Amino acid sequence: MTKKSILFFACQLAWLTPFAQEASKVLSWQDVPKWEYVRMNGATPSPDGKWLAYVSGPTEGDLTLTLRHTQDTTKFDYKIGGATTPIFFNQNAQYFSFFENQKFSEIKANEKSRRPSSKKLKIVALKDTASVTFDKVQSFSFSNQDSKWVAIRFEGQNPGASPAMGGATRPTDVPKGADLLLYNLITKKKYNLGNVSEYSFNKSGQYLAYIIDANGKNGNGIFLMDLNTGISNALHNDEANFSRISWNKEGTAFALLKSKTDKKYKDPVYTLLGIKNLKAHNADVFTYSGLDENQITAGFGISQNANAYWSKDLKTIFFGVAKLEKAEEPKSTEKKIDDIAKADAKKVAEKDSTAKENAAAIQKDSTQIANNGPKTPSTPKKPEVNKKDLEKPDMIIWNWQDVRLQSVQKNRLQTDKNYTTMSAWHVDENKFVSLADSAVKSISLAPNQTVGYGFDFKPYEYESNLNGQTYGDLYIVDIKTGQKKLALKKLYLNASRSIRFSPNSDLLLLHQDGHFHVLNTKTLALTNITQNIPASFVDMMEDRNVEKAATSSFGFTADNKFVLLLDNFDLWKVSVDGKSANTLTDNWKSKKLMTTGVNYIYEDDEFIDLKKDQYFGIYNHDTKQKGVALLASNSNKLQILKLDDINFGGIRKPKNSTNLFYTIEKSNVAPDIFVASDKTLSQEKQLTNNNPENKKGVLSAGSKLISYVTAHGDTLEATLYLPANYEEGKSYPTITYIYERLTYEKNNYSQPAYPGGGFNRAMYTNNGYAVLMPDIKYKLNDPGMSAVACVVPAVKAAIATGIVDEKNVAIHGHSWGGYQTSFLITQTDIFKAAVAGAPLTNMISMYSLIYWNSGSSNQSIFESSQGRLTTGYWDNWDAYVRNSPIYHIKKVNTPLVIMHNDKDGAVDYTQGIEYYNSLRRLNKPVVMLTYNGENHGLMKEVNKKDYAVRMMEYFDHYLKGKPAPDWWAKGVDYIDLPKHLEERAF
Repeated sequence: MTKKSILFFACQLAWLTPFAQEASKVLSWQDVPKWEYVRMNGATPSPDGKWLAYVSGPTEGDLTLTLRHTQDTTKFDYKIGGATTPIFFNQNAQYFSFFENQKFSEIKANEKSRRPSSKKLKIVALKDTASVTFDKVQSFSFSNQDSKWVAIRFEGQNPGASPAMGGATRPTDVPKGADLLLYNLITKKKYNLGNVSEYSFNKSGQYLAYIIDANGKNGNGIFLMDLNTGISNALHNDEANFSRISWNKEGTAFALLKSKTDKKYKDPVYTLLGIKNLKAHNADVFTYSGLDENQITAGFGISQNANAYWSKDLKTIFFGVAKLEKAEEPKSTEKKIDDIAKADAKKVAEKDSTAKENAAAIQKDSTQIANNGPKTPSTPKKPEVNKKDLEKPDMIIWNWQDVRLQSVQKNRLQTDKNYTTMSAWHVDENKFVSLADSAVKSISLAPNQTVGYGFDFKPYEYESNLNGQTYGDLYIVDIKTGQKKLALKKLYLNASRSIRFSPNSDLLLLHQDGHFHVLNTKTLALTNITQNIPASFVDMMEDRNVEKAATSSFGFTADNKFVLLLDNFDLWKVSVDGKSANTLTDNWKSKKLMTTGVNYIYEDDEFIDLKKDQYFGIYNHDTKQKGVALLASNSNKLQILKLDDINFGGIRKPKNSTNLFYTIEKSNVAPDIFVASDKTLSQEKQLTNNNPENKKGVLSAGSKLISYVTAHGDTLEATLYLPANYEEGKSYPTITYIYERLTYEKNNYSQPAYPGGGFNRAMYTNNGYAVLMPDIKYKLNDPGMSAVACVVPAVKAAIATGIVDEKNVAIHGHSWGGYQTSFLITQTDIFKAAVAGAPLTNMISMYSLIYWNSGSSNQSIFESSQGRLTTGYWDNWDAYVRNSPIYHIKKVNTPLVIMHNDKDGAVDYTQGIEYYNSLRRLNKPVVMLTYNGENHGLMKEVNKKDYAVRMMEYFDHYLKGKPAPDWWAKGVDYIDLPKHLEERAF
């Protein structure tokens, strides 16, 4: 094969459906709301694997929930209204439940008038489909392992004022309680509880913990009901607010927070409650505030922004500590009630003496006037000024020494105010320990909760905030004492994907200097476990300014003996001491195969147990095929089960079943759910039919994989998606869509939708376009030129197939893709039209602007992330100019539409303005669309619709010869804009 830009094909014309042989229906954007599909994200199998429930219906409209048996054709449909619903099965798989919503039209009307929509809860018995329905339900929960009970919380007078299941809003005087019904699914027995704000079953389902939050706080408290007896007991009562019930995993203890107002502080003061040793009619209650005991640092208290929870050994409660904000002093013109009372009492006591003093004063003044003339009045005393009452400037002070930019501080103001320091209360010793502090601000606990780790970023934070290169000093924290030991100095975190504890908590897995290491948390000894392995553990796909980026790791095995590591292709089982290493894959590097991740299918397993069957996603780097492989129990080799031109969704195993559920999709076939009854997936059955609309109009005839050689000499691939009515030998107008590397998603399905970026692949292939998505490989200090070096050869290779009409090729990209689009049209005339969404256009001006969504500067993005530049422009001037679209603007000959919104918090709005004005100054055809109030991508549905339609109108004009839309050909005066928008609305 020659190293020209020509090509081999990995062609998927096998995916050509019978409908593609016929003239398929061409969809308009008005058809998108009617497009029907299965909501894959919410599909739920029953715990015994015998049932699957899923929601389907149009994009906009009323939906249907389907319950179907996995082994036969039994199926039931339920109308659920105009919104999707979570689906729940109880743990013994005897019942399932869902919400029935109002109709779609009613929900939309409610949204318009800002009224809440109500919903009903339906519970269905699987043995006979008998059902019961409850109106106006806010939330509900099955009773876990017991499975006999369901708790149903109804809408209250203040629905939504407080989450009903673990989680709290700031306490107020408005009661958050509502009616709670306990309903026995077997006996139909009911218990009614009033004023319940939160509730939670324990693991076994024997106990229900619930909080009463009533008017006036009378009767408020935490209660425990024994569902075996129906007896409910108050564990702790107080005129206070209670929140954040948190059970331990075993369901033998729980913790929560209590809050009371305190005049000294602006916000309520919190106390934590720990409950354990549950008995038939009682339990042990432990309370701790840290204030009375004077153990928490002065000015700090228990935080409302973190759950309190028991340690595994039930000897410690973990919780958060936050700064207490003092209450403001009352204004000078205001008096407290008790001050007024004191003043009144004083007046009464001094009434008689005041009269006498006045008489004496008159006599004295008269004598003075007689002897000395009129009395000179004394200078009146200036009233005291409370500076809080004075008018103050509205300003910000930016200082070069600020570790964090003022914009970051402003953006994170509420986060900083809510900042919580992880702490521990050792109950038996009544001992408070601060685990985190001002230096090590966050702690990750080990599985046994006796040790943790955290980073001190402070020594490097200033520089890291400038260039994005992040370092931290790694500390090991003793949970018993809070003592911190420095384990590693200046660990480079850009290169390290994750840090993982071993199951026994004695070891940490981390990546440093291109190798994986194991750190002993007791001795702090560091062992390089990959230095003797003949493979690279540096990510070959990382082309950003990151040194020796880590490949993937899957952590420790459950027996503490091994770690599972991925070089760029093969999967390794490496002993924790580094003395042995074996591949679990059979020289996959030679086949360009790699594992992409492990499927965690065992609900209770925290680590990979090699005594159980384990499943791994797999991917062929050259063909882009995907699939799944099995590592059978106690096996040392992965067995490939599926590898094809598909996108294989992760495997899901119900807890009490051997059935395995997964999804399969193709580039032009919607994902469907399958079930397999054997571990090799050979006995599989399709459970959904997610292609009803294909009978009305095929979206695409499939895809081709094109190989090409870049100007840098690299061999890359691009995916060419075929139009719906593709005929071999014909060429088609083509949209080139770019970002970075896109062929990994070659087999991903695209369905009609209104996207936030304007482009929808399915709508274009359905409307007779081919769509080209090439990979881009970057060289440091040349992001724009790298795009040219990759995209232009990809387009030429696509043209060489005969499928792409070389005279009718356009380009589109959004964000980073918008930047590359703006740059490419300064370097080539191969494109007939272009659309750039939210483009970066001037690297020099953009470098020091603010990324408003976070408040940080773009400098760190340029030097460690997508910008792929190594320094600031003052040391790299030529690279910044060479890769900035604005400095090559005279060479633009391609008509351009820019979409840039005035509230873009990622790419500053001025970047679009600068490019637009420069092109306009040169009298080059350009239109900029600005959706007022929108951020980086469109969120409002009406704006998504508008942009999608305009983009296709524009491409239809240049690539299909249709008449130019008026907004492009003539423009729209601002005074006429309301009428223009009204005419186009749909």
